[in-house]
Amino acid sequence: MFVGLSLVPRQELPGWPLPPGVRPVRLGRRCVLVTFWVDYRPGGTLAYRELLVALAVRDGRGPAACAVEAWVDDERSLAGGRALWNVPKERGHFVFGGSALTSRARMSVERGEPAGDAVGPSVTGLHRDLLPLPGRLPVRGRLLQPHPVHGVCEVPMRLSGRVRLGRARLVAAPGGPLACLAGRKVLLAASVRGFRMTVGSGEGRPR
Repeated sequence: MFVGLSLVPRQELPGWPLPPGVRPVRLGRRCVLVTFWVDYRPGGTLAYRELLVALAVRDGRGPAACAVEAWVDDERSLAGGRALWNVPKERGHFVFGGSALTSRARMSVERGEPAGDAVGPSVTGLHRDLLPLPGRLPVRGRLLQPHPVHGVCEVPMRLSGRVRLGRARLVAAPGGPLACLAGRKVLLAASVRGFRMTVGSGEGRPR
């Protein structure tokens, strides 16, 4: 997993829908976007690749995130993410370079099918590991997704893995769905290797 944090002016964000009572976290006039490039290996529920973009948000209970863009290369992940948690997953075609034994990685994704409606590399990510942190870092969080009936679907998340701080760069196609990231610096980057992650508890909790 490769994670990158960027700041984007509020007025440059697309009109992503947020649940009622949920607001973006702001640092001055900028909002926090976090990108997750993930290679889910065999041994979990599904094996697939994903680019997920989350907007940092808050509600009455504190900070959380809302998945605003998600591209995957597995139809079961696409259907399950939409049905269980209303994560707006779409089809993508991925190329990952590097391995767990190297300090550098390159990722790219085309939106759509590889031989169908793909429109070229929509986003490319470059990552270089710099500083390993000791032990396995445990993280807990929440996704807050719009729910068509209840307004909000709350999805608990748990993650642990070996974290390495690093340096990253994102290249997003101007005019594409993630054009707001074009030219933005990645202010904080990390890789998480050998990770274990649990998303939800079977289904999201409407509230």
